[in-house]
Amino acid sequence: MFNVFKLVLSILFCLCILTAPAQKKNTGTNLLTWKEQAQKDISSQYDTYKAIALKIWDYAELGYKEQKSSALLQQSLKDKGFVIEAGVAGIPTAFVATYGSGHPVIGILAEYDALPGLSQEAIPEKAPIAGRNAGHGCGHHLFGTASVAAGIELKQLIDQNKWKGTIRVYGTPAEEGGSGKVYMVRAGLFNDVDAVIHWHPGDKNNTTYDGALANKSAKFRFYGTSAHASASPEKGRSALDAVEAMDNMVNMMREHMPSDARIHYVITNGGKAPNVVPDFAEVYYYVRHPDREVVKQLFERVNKAAQGAALGTETRSDYEIIGGTYDLLLNNILANAMQRNLQMVGGVQYTLAETEFARKIQSTIGYACPTAEKAAEVSPLVKAPNPPMGSTDVGDVSWNVPTVGLYTATWVPGTPAHSWQAVACGGTEIGIKGMMVAAKAMALTAIDLFQDAGLVQKAKEELQEARGKEFKYVPLLGDRQPALNYRD
Repeated sequence: MFNVFKLVLSILFCLCILTAPAQKKNTGTNLLTWKEQAQKDISSQYDTYKAIALKIWDYAELGYKEQKSSALLQQSLKDKGFVIEAGVAGIPTAFVATYGSGHPVIGILAEYDALPGLSQEAIPEKAPIAGRNAGHGCGHHLFGTASVAAGIELKQLIDQNKWKGTIRVYGTPAEEGGSGKVYMVRAGLFNDVDAVIHWHPGDKNNTTYDGALANKSAKFRFYGTSAHASASPEKGRSALDAVEAMDNMVNMMREHMPSDARIHYVITNGGKAPNVVPDFAEVYYYVRHPDREVVKQLFERVNKAAQGAALGTETRSDYEIIGGTYDLLLNNILANAMQRNLQMVGGVQYTLAETEFARKIQSTIGYACPTAEKAAEVSPLVKAPNPPMGSTDVGDVSWNVPTVGLYTATWVPGTPAHSWQAVACGGTEIGIKGMMVAAKAMALTAIDLFQDAGLVQKAKEELQEARGKEFKYVPLLGDRQPALNYRD
């Protein structure tokens, strides 16, 4: 009887095997096929993503004011089946778009804020657009669109191949000084994420293999006493004098701070009329350094300069923290994976007309530029001799989740960021082509993460080792609420 029972079980087992749906094995052939398909799919939607990017380029909305830009990206994802959670972390223009279930959870960051004072036509000569102040001098219209494109392609691959896992596109506002991602990290929106992918527009194609500076910013405000500047100046106490005194002290401080630190400021309010002693003035400061602990120390010294200025001018001072970001923590495991995929995609190929546009742009820059043909190359994965001196709120993400990024040539080689030339390039096919390279490279890297659990685990182990056992995440901006009006 027992033997008959075993025979029946064996037959049933064999029938289950024969009738079970075939599962695609994760072989090198399958990976290559999926990656080739991803590139073709994204290329087929060139006109769609171009239209989205150029709309956001035209909107040119400042940080925390990106209502139309955010809504357009959200709708593009919603139309493809993503579930949208809008207004996250107390930020009306932030969102999380999710598709799939289970692990791995792969996040893709999307930015879309513009910069003030950079209005520009998409032509190779300086020509501000009448009636407009802002422009996409950092290419975030391309950034957000490429990230959405990569997310949509991964959703399609999940559907077609029955992959297990979740893709999340994070709509992250106000990267330019508003520290939008910091609030999203603080709100726990990345707590269950296994890896994060991002990119940034640039003037060449390379995997991010250098860090970024930690940054803390604040608006220092001074309150004095108004008076007629000519008839009764002795009755006044100038808030503008206090700002200028503070600035002078900070400028003298530069001799006595680390050489790799950076401090910049702009006077945002210096009074309204020369014949009125200003009773209010404001100055906006950034403090940066590769080590966030040094940033904290330098910031306190800047604050002491403000206190001293107030004392010396008989005014009163206070300050409001506006932003604060960590340095960028690199992940070598993920960087090598990203590099392989970027090399598979390749760089940006110019037409003859685009080459001529590039040469005209380069003639306005004022220093020697690489040849336009450099846009077609992919740089090797090596650390640059001079580390980058910018800051990004991606830094806070990178200290909480294994993170990898890249740059692509959305601007003519040699073009500086935050320039009218960058705005002009971003409104042309040159910018769109670079954006498509980024979308493909991110999608291909995410395919590796979905299919290789070992890659994700090694990246997590590297993050843990780099942070150390005692690491505790404490945002540099403290517990303040999002600075939604920081551009006002």
